[in-house]
Amino acid sequence: MNRSHIILLSFLLLNTSAELIGQRSLQEIPPPDPAIEAASFQVADGFEINLWAADPLLAKPTQIAFDPQGRLWVSTSRTYPQLNVNQEPDDQIIILEDLDRDGAADRSTVYYDNLLIPGGVLPDGNGGAYVAHADELIHLKDDDGDLKADRKQILLSGFGTEDTHHTLHRLRWGPDGLLYMLQGYYIGTHVETLHGPRRLNGGGLWYYNTRTRRLEIYSRGLVNPWGMVFDAWGQTFQTDGAGGEGINYSFPDSVFNASPLELRYLNGLNPGRPKLCGLERISGRHFPESWQGNLMANDFRANNIDRYVVAESGSGYVSTLKEDLLKSSHVSFRPIDLVMGPDGALYVADWYSPIIQHGEVDFRDPRRDQVHGRIWRITAVNRPLLVPPDYGQSSITGLLDLLKVEEDWVRLHAKQVLKNHDSQAVQRALREWLSQLDPSHPHFEHHRLEALWVYQTIAITPPAAWMEALLRSPDHRVRSAVTRFWYHEGDTLQNLEASVHDPHPRVRREAVTALGQIHSPSALTLALKVLDQPMDTYLDFALWRTCRLLEEDWVPAFKNGSLPLHAQVD
Repeated sequence: MNRSHIILLSFLLLNTSAELIGQRSLQEIPPPDPAIEAASFQVADGFEINLWAADPLLAKPTQIAFDPQGRLWVSTSRTYPQLNVNQEPDDQIIILEDLDRDGAADRSTVYYDNLLIPGGVLPDGNGGAYVAHADELIHLKDDDGDLKADRKQILLSGFGTEDTHHTLHRLRWGPDGLLYMLQGYYIGTHVETLHGPRRLNGGGLWYYNTRTRRLEIYSRGLVNPWGMVFDAWGQTFQTDGAGGEGINYSFPDSVFNASPLELRYLNGLNPGRPKLCGLERISGRHFPESWQGNLMANDFRANNIDRYVVAESGSGYVSTLKEDLLKSSHVSFRPIDLVMGPDGALYVADWYSPIIQHGEVDFRDPRRDQVHGRIWRITAVNRPLLVPPDYGQSSITGLLDLLKVEEDWVRLHAKQVLKNHDSQAVQRALREWLSQLDPSHPHFEHHRLEALWVYQTIAITPPAAWMEALLRSPDHRVRSAVTRFWYHEGDTLQNLEASVHDPHPRVRREAVTALGQIHSPSALTLALKVLDQPMDTYLDFALWRTCRLLEEDWVPAFKNGSLPLHAQVD
């Protein structure tokens, strides 16, 4: 047993013993009445909560995601934690709709069934959806518009299935147009792809290019990561459903605890905090200004929804726990996912079960609830709800104009819908749109960043001169995103030279990480130049990681004397 396994085992024993005793002895379980559950809620001042959907409209949600049409897609599993003997898989993807706009769902449609414990669903904005299904990533397609899948395509297979609460789950679009998805610790994944085999033992975050079908590892580690979100500038944060460090700031090639055989890892931002599930960033005009940019995460064991405020610190972030958004004394309230909705409200998926332990409590324990499920809706009091855009009726220019709005999800949906248009037509419109931007606008730099992500989403390389201008942005967050773009595109040393010497540490950290993708001794030589400026925890880790990734390139050159590293560190 290696050091990382010993540390993980000790951590799990310390953090599960009290919970395990409580779960096994639990006897007083309230009736499954939503009104009883709602009566237990204590919502933060200035907010209210209502039941948006419940059984029989859905049961046992594992993930929720809105499509551009305002419909809520739900992956569900009555089968979890294990299929019974002689039982056929019958888990479902459900679409919920609030047709009369009264703040509650009134229609439920089974989009696809006969699934086995689907861990996540993500609509593609064009009538289809991606689904994390056991050892597969599949794509479902509705050809005739009846909200029933007509075609199923297996895109990838070989994801680990050793533990049903660690299998592939929690799908999310990135602002860059890539599909991101998570897996947990007790999983060994071995996927054959068009671009070669991809392997990940233990937890981690994947990203997948739906156009090129390239699958790559974004970050490694965490015991059971079950939440991730991007901020408005493309930085990523994660939660761990079996860890205890609150919010985790991640970036490409970052490594966290419980990553097998890794010698070094990063810590979370809130040591000692409970295990968290799901993660969402508050944005948009419906929520008060003081809540903008805050992160909401589910403390599902304590039946709460936590609120965290993150702030920049060097090349990374710090996180501060604030007052809870929601507290409950109901033992079956189990918030596992939460997303911003098209009306600006926050929607919460409630697994609803008094038993949440996986292997520690018998799979056939009669107290396990395999019938019920809820979707709750949290709104701000006396603040108008939003009217969502009609993406389908918007022109390409109209969709581009949506990139200027405050709501993260509107900008994300707009880019996904643009992906369904002719890419050359989008490129022409994008160039014209960029020429009309007002440089004096307070969000001018962010508008240009959104344009970069449009280029990525439609798979067209931006003009070199425009990229050079973007790298001279006065906003370090834009310069960081440009450097991240070069990580994905595998660009040249020349393009990363300026970023390595950038005055802001996050840009330098992005550059060092990107250099880890260029297999050349010269890449390490350039990366070492960050030592000319002050270092911090994340920069130091990124440099160490890049040295490890490029080891086969620079060590032989160092041994034969063609790479005099002493000249770089004097």
